Amino acid sequence: MLRQLRNDAGMTLETAATAMGWKAPKMSRIENATQSIRPGEVTELLAVYGVDDPEVLAALENLAKDAGKKGWWQTYSGLVSPAYADYISLESDAERICEWAPLLVPGLLQTAAYAREHIARTTASRTPEEVAALAELRLARQSVLTRPEPGLEFWAVIHEAALHQRFAVRPSTMREQLRRLLDAAEMPNITIQLMPLDCTIHPGVMGGFSMVSFPGPTPDVVLLENLSGAAYVEGDDTSPFARAVDRIRATALSVEDSLARIAQMEEGHRQ
Repeated sequence: MLRQLRNDAGMTLETAATAMGWKAPKMSRIENATQSIRPGEVTELLAVYGVDDPEVLAALENLAKDAGKKGWWQTYSGLVSPAYADYISLESDAERICEWAPLLVPGLLQTAAYAREHIARTTASRTPEEVAALAELRLARQSVLTRPEPGLEFWAVIHEAALHQRFAVRPSTMREQLRRLLDAAEMPNITIQLMPLDCTIHPGVMGGFSMVSFPGPTPDVVLLENLSGAAYVEGDDTSPFARAVDRIRATALSVEDSLARIAQMEEGHRQ
């Protein structure tokens, strides 16, 4: 946001740094999140940029105040990558998350058994103790769904294929996971849609993603994940993903039909 506001003000790194009595490298480190900035400095910098919107001022000052705080997930710092830790931090501050999940159930909706087997099968180098700890972390993240006001709105579109996976360790895992989805869908802040196997082509065929939105002027962030790690898309670059979300939702089954299909699959596992 600081970089965007500087650009909006028509200032270079050098001119902005000079106005603050800094060197350009310091300004660069702040904008690249490798050096913190104090709340008072944020106020001064926004004055240099001519920003007087109270909402923007309050949002950035609060971000600066919170920057040094440690989240509960720091307990697992030896197990998670910096990118994953960053995402948990974003998730904890989010107002809304829209997730397109073509291959697996979103982490915020997974059962303990599903999380353990997924982690064990996709991270072969992990010890059983590490797998258990990472599964515990994944379930701990789910507390954002029941946090007090301001609550989190979570909208997930899951491909039906992800719900046909077999589990070798506990065959009942998928039935329990389907039940979990039905229970979660009863919460007023959670919306679940199913992308049917016979769907038409849509933007989601290019891969899964999570779009995280925040209160006030803070720009959206999109998370992209693969075997090599995670990548983030921010600011104006998230526009294509916002459009993709609309088309993915429109292509998926309605909420009512989605839940009916999930209930039918869950019943099939009982027989």
